Amino acid sequence: MKIGILQFSPVFGEKDKNLATIRTLLEGIDTDLVVLPELALTGYFFKTKEEVKDLAENIKFGPSIEKLKAIAKKEDVHIVTGFLEESGGKFYNSAVFIYPQGNLEIYRKVHLFSEEKLFFEPGDLRFPVYNIGTFKIGMMVCFDWIFPEAARSLALNGADIIAHPANLVLPFCQDAMITRSIENRIFTVTANRSGKDVRGEEILTFTGKSQVVSPEGKRILTFSEDEEGVKVVDVDPHKARDKNITKYNNIFEDRRPDLYNIDD
Repeated sequence: MKIGILQFSPVFGEKDKNLATIRTLLEGIDTDLVVLPELALTGYFFKTKEEVKDLAENIKFGPSIEKLKAIAKKEDVHIVTGFLEESGGKFYNSAVFIYPQGNLEIYRKVHLFSEEKLFFEPGDLRFPVYNIGTFKIGMMVCFDWIFPEAARSLALNGADIIAHPANLVLPFCQDAMITRSIENRIFTVTANRSGKDVRGEEILTFTGKSQVVSPEGKRILTFSEDEEGVKVVDVDPHKARDKNITKYNNIFEDRRPDLYNIDD
């Protein structure tokens, strides 16, 4: 299976411009899956609830989602991207998994970071996994990385690959995802954005350094901090099915959930 990452610097509030960049970068791509950053269509640094309301889209009829579906069909590629979702008058920092055939799956970010709590509802869809060919994929978004329960839930649900759209500003995640891959024997695909969001005198600088990590904890695809573009790597997802560390140790069979309770 070929896995790709698109790293770029979205322009805040400019959905059409960001979609044009995505379309250009994905033209002619030869991969089975490509993962884009968190909130790739809108940018990240919201200042008011009105901005959130104006830029959010409903998954059922959002024009940007329809354009992404068209790209997935044209390029015959599965796309995972972060986007700003409206549903039932509530707003979520979500990720969408788009099949080339046009069907969709949604994940809503469970663990909100910093001022996201002022604008978004925490996710309510748990950590499901979906088919990608004969393999399984799950999604988490950015700050979910710091909670090992997120990746473990996806792995226990059968995920071979975790797609991880991100807008990282802290320096820890890329190293932590090596641990997430090792402790779950799973491929992790962290698609971070590059560049800055500048809102008046306030600036958020993102760390880039998108990566794919193997179940053995090896970085097998990397970007620099400021790099923009698409990179692709060949992987064997069957490796994520082998949970044995030694001939005596299987990371799932050796779990002791009966002892993991919290004492009062």
